[in-house]
Amino acid sequence: MTHASRVSLVAAFAAVYVIWGSTYLAIRWGVAEIPPFLMAGGRFLGAGLVFVALGVRGGAARPTARDWLTTGLIGLLMAAGGNGGVSWALQRVPSGIGALLVSMVPFWVALIDWLRPRGGRPPGHVILGLTLGFAGIALLVNPTDIAGARTLDVVGAGTIVVASLLWATGSVYSRYASQPASHWLSAGMQMLGGGIVLMALSAASGEFSTVDWSTVSPAAFGAWIYVAAFGSVAYGCYLWLLKASTPTKAATYAYVNPVIALVLGYLLAGETLTLWSMGCSAVVVAGVLLVVSR
Repeated sequence: MTHASRVSLVAAFAAVYVIWGSTYLAIRWGVAEIPPFLMAGGRFLGAGLVFVALGVRGGAARPTARDWLTTGLIGLLMAAGGNGGVSWALQRVPSGIGALLVSMVPFWVALIDWLRPRGGRPPGHVILGLTLGFAGIALLVNPTDIAGARTLDVVGAGTIVVASLLWATGSVYSRYASQPASHWLSAGMQMLGGGIVLMALSAASGEFSTVDWSTVSPAAFGAWIYVAAFGSVAYGCYLWLLKASTPTKAATYAYVNPVIALVLGYLLAGETLTLWSMGCSAVVVAGVLLVVSR
C-alpha cells in the first residue's frame, strides 16, 4: 500500500467516524421541525446531482440501464431504507440511543458477508473485535444512564434495527455488484435513487401538505444543510471504503459514531454522559481497533 493510499484510507475512515457521529444530533434537530422523509429525500437528491455532475465532469462513461438498476437498488437499501428509516425514528428516539442501535450494522454486515454465496468466515481477530465492540454497545445501552431516558420507544427502536439491517445488506451488495467505474457517478446515482424513493414516501405520507416552512427555524434549516453537505461527503467516503477496504471494516463506523453522538449530545443538547457510558465507549473503541488493524 502506498503512502497516498494509506493517507486516503485514514482520511476516509476519519470522515465516516467523526462526521457521521455528529449527524445524529443534527438529524434529530432537523426532523423536530422538518418532515423526516422530505428532509432525507431533499438531502440525497441535491447531493446526488452534485456527485453525478462531478462524475460527468471527470469524464465518466455514460451509465447503462444495468448501472441504473444496480445503483438504484443500493440507494433503495442504504439511502432510503437505512438513512430514511433512521431519520424517521429519530423523531421518537434520542440521538445518542439512535446511534447506539445503529451500531448493530457491523454485526449484520459480518453475518451477511459470511452467509452470502462464496462468503468467507471472518478472521479470528475480526470476530474478537466485533464481539468486544458489540458487548460494549450492549453494556452501553442502559436507558437509565443515556440522555436521562428510562423507557425506549419500541416502534422507533425497531425501525432503527430494520434500517440497520437494510443498510448492511446494501453495504455488502455494493461491494460486489457491478457499478460505474467512476466513484463520483456511482455514488451520485445511488443518492438519486434513494432520494427519489424518499420523496415518493414523503408525498405518500402527506408530508408535502403538512409542512409549514414559515415556522421552520434557522437552526433546523442549518441542521438540514449540515447533514446534506457534510453527511453526503461521509456517505461518499463510506461507499469508497466498501471497495478499498472490506464491508466489515467500513461498517466499524457504527461503533465509533455512538461515542461521538453521546459526547455531542452531552455538550450541545444537555444529554447525560456518565462514567459508565465513557467506560463502555472505551470498550467499543478497543473492539474497533481490533477490527481495523492488520
